[in-house]
Amino acid sequence: MGVDLRQVVAGVLTLTMFVMLIHMIKRDHFDAVDDKQPGADDFSFDSTNFETTHVRKNIGIWKGDADELKPCWVKPSEDSNVEQTDGFVTFSLTNGPEYHISQIADAVLVARSLGATLVIPDIRGSQPGDKRNFEDIYDVDVFMKSMEGVVRVVKDLPSHVSKHKIAAVKVPNRVTEDYIAKHVEPIYRSKGSVRLATYFPSINMKKGGEKSDADSVACLAMYESLELQQETHDLVDSMVERLKTLSRKSDGQFIAVDLRVEMLDKKGCQGSDGKEKSCFNAQEVAMFLRKIGFEKDTTIYVTQSRWDESLDSLKDLFPKTYTKESIIPADKKKKFLESEDSELEKVIDFYISSESDVFVPAISGLFYANVAGKRIGSGKSQILVPANIPDSSASASSFLSHYVSKKNHFAYSCYC
Repeated sequence: MGVDLRQVVAGVLTLTMFVMLIHMIKRDHFDAVDDKQPGADDFSFDSTNFETTHVRKNIGIWKGDADELKPCWVKPSEDSNVEQTDGFVTFSLTNGPEYHISQIADAVLVARSLGATLVIPDIRGSQPGDKRNFEDIYDVDVFMKSMEGVVRVVKDLPSHVSKHKIAAVKVPNRVTEDYIAKHVEPIYRSKGSVRLATYFPSINMKKGGEKSDADSVACLAMYESLELQQETHDLVDSMVERLKTLSRKSDGQFIAVDLRVEMLDKKGCQGSDGKEKSCFNAQEVAMFLRKIGFEKDTTIYVTQSRWDESLDSLKDLFPKTYTKESIIPADKKKKFLESEDSELEKVIDFYISSESDVFVPAISGLFYANVAGKRIGSGKSQILVPANIPDSSASASSFLSHYVSKKNHFAYSCYC
């Protein structure tokens, strides 16, 4: 009896498809087993059931609906109404880059209003003796070039001035020209030079009313004058690239979370007496991110200096959670992480948070406010503010920072 070749081929194809189906069933079964989180049996998230379709529901979860903005301030020229004087304005940058941005803006405005020469600041950490030069972190040439035609700048105080004691003056952040005229100028006229110290009576980065020359000065100082010096710039870039490499399953996108454990216990952080909650711990952040649609493969960078066991609850839901010590190049650890000065660590945190695809401020404050300003200027406006969500899921757009949703950040005076 002859064999029909067509029947043989059909039989082979049927058998092949059957084998492939068996393998697909097996693979799906093991993937489901692998999806189980480490420690999931031991850790409870209030028995919350998370839906598996969050990301499909929130297509804009990574990018949002940001418009591309461009600088719209006019670089201020020398004010012909201000008499150019022989005195100097000195100051120090302190407490990290989130403060540096505001301190620079205030000092430039004061020097310009007084017709004085601005002296490049040094940088001081939180501990006595923590002192470094401006060029150890920032590009001094970029700063001086940005100030051309706006205010005179010198790198060092002349010796004939430095040998004398300089009058110290405190100014509030977002200092106004009226305040300078009333409280700073009389001392400057009397003493010849002043040393500024900016204090922060409140965190105020909201946009004002009509734009003024002072706003243009602040825009220039905050968003154009400070660039990292080359080594630090290259380090931040390498760490950002490392995080993108770890984020292959999310197209190279990652989240930066500002969460510093030591801040959570500070007075006023948790909110009370009906005040809105302003700080969120690792477990609360994990639940928030999961409920608004981020999946377990999401890469997360946390600003906490060293791994703390309280972060385990975040890693349980998002295994790809990292602190700087695990992604910094080995040859940079000694200089940037193992010195007693924490200033360099703060710089890393600030600029990675400014560069991430999504920023989540678990702690309210100046870090959040000034990172938001940097991100708005660069078109990275996906800033999601945590909240306790009672339901199993919610739209990420509901938690967009008010700085962005209401366009009330000062940066919107600078970018249009």
